[in-house]
Amino acid sequence: MTQWETVIGLETHAQLNTRSKIFSAAATAFGAEPNSQACAVDIALPGVLPVLNRGAVERAIRFGLAVGGNIASRSVFARKNYFYPDLPKGYQISQYEAPVISGGSLAVAVGEREITVRLTRAHLEEDAGKSLHEDFHGKSGIDLNRAGTPLLEIVTEPDLRSAQEAVAYAKALHALVRWIDICDGNMQEGSFRCDANVSVRPAGSAALGTRCEIKNLNSFRFMERAIEFEARRQIEVLEDGGRIVQETRLYDAQKDETRPMRSKEEAHDYRYFPDPDLLPLAISEEWIERVRGEMPELPGAMRERFTRQYSAAPAEAAALTATRETARYFEAAVGAVGDPAAARVCANWIAGELAARLNRENLDIGAAPVSPEQLAGLVRRIADGTISGKIAKEVFDALWNGEAADADACIEAKGLRQISDSGAIGRFVDEVIAADPESVAEFRAGRQKALNALVGRVMKVSGGKANPQQVAELLRARLAG
Repeated sequence: MTQWETVIGLETHAQLNTRSKIFSAAATAFGAEPNSQACAVDIALPGVLPVLNRGAVERAIRFGLAVGGNIASRSVFARKNYFYPDLPKGYQISQYEAPVISGGSLAVAVGEREITVRLTRAHLEEDAGKSLHEDFHGKSGIDLNRAGTPLLEIVTEPDLRSAQEAVAYAKALHALVRWIDICDGNMQEGSFRCDANVSVRPAGSAALGTRCEIKNLNSFRFMERAIEFEARRQIEVLEDGGRIVQETRLYDAQKDETRPMRSKEEAHDYRYFPDPDLLPLAISEEWIERVRGEMPELPGAMRERFTRQYSAAPAEAAALTATRETARYFEAAVGAVGDPAAARVCANWIAGELAARLNRENLDIGAAPVSPEQLAGLVRRIADGTISGKIAKEVFDALWNGEAADADACIEAKGLRQISDSGAIGRFVDEVIAADPESVAEFRAGRQKALNALVGRVMKVSGGKANPQQVAELLRARLAG
């Protein structure tokens, strides 16, 4: 039986977070009344002329620097001609033969592996409007608010070999455009949309199969399911003796399947030609260097620094740099503790308890009820032995729920200070030894796990307040006699 390989390339439309559109002064804010943000330029009324938004170009430069791409000193805008109701001009202003960015790559973690995805190009273009079907009976409405919204279309080489790799790349790209602050990444609002070009070929073959493009995948989960379905569909067609027809398809989430939308257009179908109303875009080295100087530290460089500066394990460093907000939170917490040696403890709390709470309550780290300074106060009290790790979780709960302003206030109000007095701990230890002769005998017979059971019982008797390290030491001393 033929073994098949899936080949995937992604085209991603990242909406640039400028306040105005790419060729007009109309607003880009989401959620406005339909057709209230479409000006004369956006709908190409006679006599109007487009004027390029400098902020959109700067965001494209920022992306080119982040991925190591070539930033063209001269790029050209073209008219892409097609006729849909949501395209008021009858053409879209885009870039074709001379894009603003070419080449570059993105390193992507896929489980324990890392792959490098090559980028073909990234070009500037305007968005179309939106057809509305749900609110009309037997008719469609058109909202042109999105018409002219600035987009950066980012196209990969066909380097991806599974739905899992495609999702990992899309997530890495999503994190990057947010990190360098060129796109808010809001997939529900359409700020980050992916099209997947999917084909299959016999394993070991160098030739590419016929591809189908799945349009407008607006969630990572749907992307994975759509690609997996499409690959299975193509394999079944080929194994039944059929051939793949190049076409554009849509993913139906309710039926979990892709279905035909239209035959796939080629470049010549769009009749590209340079837009006569726009001069070529010229980008000087001085402009590029100025943008470079304003760039934030990139995730890869920050991961290396966290590994070097804070002795973070690679997985920890990756988790801490998953978003720029997480990295900021971590460094703010470490700075507030005032002891670089406590960085690993901060990292554990951020990647563990804090991340779990945020995920459970569907919050971004910027909306966390526990601030970096509050977490730092908690870490300080763990480090100086005021509270144990178990009690720390109770303090964290109180901070999360707004029951205390800081860890110290919570510890005092609830009487959670750890017991470190050897006399008091000794009494707890003696009580447990007397009550559990079976575990005592097991430990003396060489079973180390029995010590853990005894420590646990002492902690329970002490209400979780005894210093666990002292408990273990006293147990060993008592049981050695």
